[in-house]
Amino acid sequence: MTPEQNALMEMITPSERIVAFTGAGISTECGIPDFRSPGGFWTKNEPIYFDDFMNSAEMRIESWRRRFALEEIIGDVKPGRGHNAIAHLVRLGKVSHVVTQNIDNLHEDSGIPSEQVIELHGNTTYALCLTCNERHELGGIREVFERDGHPPDCAACGGILKTATISFGQAMPKDQMVRAEAATLNCDLFIAIGTSLVVFPAASFPLIAKQNGARLVIINREPTELDGYADLVLHEDIGSVMAPLMGLNG
Repeated sequence: MTPEQNALMEMITPSERIVAFTGAGISTECGIPDFRSPGGFWTKNEPIYFDDFMNSAEMRIESWRRRFALEEIIGDVKPGRGHNAIAHLVRLGKVSHVVTQNIDNLHEDSGIPSEQVIELHGNTTYALCLTCNERHELGGIREVFERDGHPPDCAACGGILKTATISFGQAMPKDQMVRAEAATLNCDLFIAIGTSLVVFPAASFPLIAKQNGARLVIINREPTELDGYADLVLHEDIGSVMAPLMGLNG
């Protein structure tokens, strides 16, 4: 291991309440593109704002068209080395919560109990009714969409269905933000992994942890604006950095 990886191991070993804060960088080795990087999804597609989704049937159709096109990219992805390393730390009782900006469900797929995953931007692997909050699986929606050219309404109440993600212009989920802040204030080590730390208010959590006395680690291929606040910074491949943690014992 590199000196930096040894330093990471030495910080994790005595810690008991770690928060892992993850962004798109942890999933790129799984085949999921970083939406905000050059050539990413948002450089090729104008974002559909929440108000436009609600007010325009045409925008709702386009939103679902994009989601099912994305299925060809992310439909069969599996958790990567970073996800599996975090899941191992959860099983050891070292990581109390995973706070993620990702919507790909890969933390749950790695075996982390859903109650320990706090999804700040929602989850794209299922849909919710915006009126009654009823959960709907994507397979049934896609079947209707491909047959009729538009998505179905909620079978329970007739409301609008939308992937369970937070769109541009949509309010952040209050409960998830409260849970993330509570976990951050309770942690003794905060590890930011694969996030550029530019999207607020989520990017404030590393600073909250640091100001509350926790140590801060940032693992990201590119520098971030918060590197100067960190106790340890690793600008390396995330999977390669995280994989040795699978050998850590309780």
